[in-house]
Amino acid sequence: MKKFWLLFLAFFAFSCGKLIDPPKNLVEKETMSQLIADFAMNEQLTSVIQNLNLDNATRYTLKQKKTTGKAFTESYKYYTATGEIESILNDAQKIVLEKDPAAKVYIEKRLKENRNVPVFAR
Repeated sequence: MKKFWLLFLAFFAFSCGKLIDPPKNLVEKETMSQLIADFAMNEQLTSVIQNLNLDNATRYTLKQKKTTGKAFTESYKYYTATGEIESILNDAQKIVLEKDPAAKVYIEKRLKENRNVPVFAR
């Protein structure tokens, strides 16, 4: 009987390989990085342009990358569950630095302030 329970527990443990199944319209990692970088830069524009409508900027960015808000959200949840979101966010940070090298000082300052904070929460 003990062997049966041991076998059952082993089977149960190995059958749960993935936490979440990939969505049907999964956005590629590279595209996710580009979208997140664009969203971050759009958000920073609100400090320069007072009446900027972020909804329109977000819709334009999604349309430009030929994806939808729902696909982005589902893909973000999937990449978070699989642990791949950290590399995506690091790539997004590199994209921001390529487009705006002056942002490097700000990012380094924020990293020093938030050393123990996970990447997605910075």
